[in-house]
Amino acid sequence: MKRIFHFPIVLGAIAVFSLSACNDDTMETPVQQEQQTENLKIDQPNELEKVCYYVDQYWSSSSVLLTSLQNSTDTNFMNSQMTKIASMWGRSNPTLRFVNDPSNFNSTYNAISYSTGKIYYGYAIYYDAKSKGGDIVNAMILAHEYGHQLQYIFGLPSVSESTARPNELEADGFAGYYLRRPNGYNQTSFAQIAAAYEFAQSIGDYQTTSAGHHGTPSQRRSAVRLGFLLGQYDLSASAFDYNFFYYYQGVLNGTYKMAKNSQYPELDNYMKQYLEELKQIQNGEISAEEFKNLK
Repeated sequence: MKRIFHFPIVLGAIAVFSLSACNDDTMETPVQQEQQTENLKIDQPNELEKVCYYVDQYWSSSSVLLTSLQNSTDTNFMNSQMTKIASMWGRSNPTLRFVNDPSNFNSTYNAISYSTGKIYYGYAIYYDAKSKGGDIVNAMILAHEYGHQLQYIFGLPSVSESTARPNELEADGFAGYYLRRPNGYNQTSFAQIAAAYEFAQSIGDYQTTSAGHHGTPSQRRSAVRLGFLLGQYDLSASAFDYNFFYYYQGVLNGTYKMAKNSQYPELDNYMKQYLEELKQIQNGEISAEEFKNLK
C-alpha cells in the first residue's frame, strides 16, 4: 500500500477501520431520508482499495451517499470540524459525505479518505463513536482521515514499510496533534482526549505481516500521544512528518534516538521529558487508567 499512495491518478483509499470505495458525487440527495435512499448506488472497492482494511465490511449495494447525518446538530458539528481541521493546515475543505445503509446499518462501520480529495464517513461508525466517547471521538477520526489527505497532498509519509503501518500511525499522530492545537480542538490536557484515544487504540491489530496492518494497540496509543505532544509546537505537515518519524522507533519498540534533533532543538528538549513515558506506553507498563490521566 505504501508504494501506491503517491500516485494522484490512483483512487487510493485509507480508512481507520475499513477500506472501500464510493465515488459518485452526483449522488447528493434531498434532505428527507426516504428520498435519500432511493435509486442511489455506491460502487464497491477495487482490488487496490482493499489493501488496507480493519473489518471485512465494504459498502453494500444498498448503501447511499448523503450530505447529512440523522440530525442537523450532528451534521453541523462534522462540517464545522472539517472546516477547522483543513483550516488549521492552511487548506480548503475536501469533500465530506456520509454513507448510510438502511438495510445493513453495520456495513457503514468505516471512514475512508480518497486521494481524489474526498472523505466518506459511515453512519454506523459515527453513532457508535459518539455513544462511546462523545463528539471528540468523531473529531479525532475525522482528523485521522484528513491526515491521509495531507499524505496525498505532500507525498507523505517519509517512511516506507511493507504494510500500511507508517501511514496509519502518522494519521493517528496528525489526529492527536489536531486535538491539542489552540486553532484545532484545543484540548490542553491529554486526559481530555482519553475517550477519543481509547476508541482508536481499541481497534489496533496484531496482523503485523498483513499489507493492511495499521499498528498494534500500544503503537496506536504511542502515536496519538506523540502527536499530542508535538501539538506544543506550530508545525507544517512536512515538519510534523519529520518530527513524528524522528521519534517513530520509540512508538514501535520503545527505543529512541540519543542524538539531538538538531533541526528542532527546542522541540527536542521538550520531547526528552516524555521519552521514558512513551516507552512505558509502548511496552504496556502504563495501565489504561494511568494513560487516561496523563497530562
